[in-house]
Amino acid sequence: MNDKSETYHYEQFQKNVKREKRIVLFWQLLLFISFISLWEIASRFYIIDPLLFSSPTRIFRLLNDKFSDGTIIAHLQVTLFETILGFIIGTLAGIIIASVLWSSLRFSKIMDPYLVVMNAMPKVALGPIIIVAFGPNYLSIITMGAIVSVIITTLVVYSAFKEVDPNYEKVLKSFGATRWQCFKEAVFPATLPTMISTLKVNVGLAWVGVIVGEFLVSSEGLGYLIIYGFQVFDFTLVMSSLLLIAIFAAIMYKVVEKLERVLIKHTV
Repeated sequence: MNDKSETYHYEQFQKNVKREKRIVLFWQLLLFISFISLWEIASRFYIIDPLLFSSPTRIFRLLNDKFSDGTIIAHLQVTLFETILGFIIGTLAGIIIASVLWSSLRFSKIMDPYLVVMNAMPKVALGPIIIVAFGPNYLSIITMGAIVSVIITTLVVYSAFKEVDPNYEKVLKSFGATRWQCFKEAVFPATLPTMISTLKVNVGLAWVGVIVGEFLVSSEGLGYLIIYGFQVFDFTLVMSSLLLIAIFAAIMYKVVEKLERVLIKHTV
């Protein structure tokens, strides 16, 4: 009887969770459809300036034409390649730097003020220096995408390392474990959920870095299309590029979110 009661309550809980998800999805879709509809109406009746803000139908027609002739696909591929690579490099570099900081207390104390200053510094201001250093090419744009996220990743992951219960390390050391073994067997696994969560933050940061890099130097990519659209007063092209950035940034975020669930499920 007790087992039946537990099963019943669990099934009710599952139904409530699914119901809540459907309600949330409904309101999300309603807000999206309402926003698109109001945008279209406001543009058609000149409540907003259609030259500046365009309209959903104009954007759809432009994207349809650009995808049909393949011109926008090349720009999209370039930006996605730069963003994904910058995202991976920035995240891995941040984790490696945080690990080095954890390995030496003295080194971490030396680097602490520099990390604070670098975190406060607007990374996009380094764009011209990076372009001069690496040249006006893919490398400088990927570097921009990586450098925007590397410092925040370092700080978040290093803080997570320090917050791990010191008793784990004491127990391992009592069995003769080295500091590296303590890190590999206790500290790193304990902070894996934090590192995975950092990926979601880095998605947005990588897009910011890459688009700014394309603003400054690129002759292709979505950032280039935005600048070109401003130059020729084709604001439909600008809004179309922004829409594509929003869509693919959301897709990347969802992929990372799914990856987070899978990895945490296998590490817990």
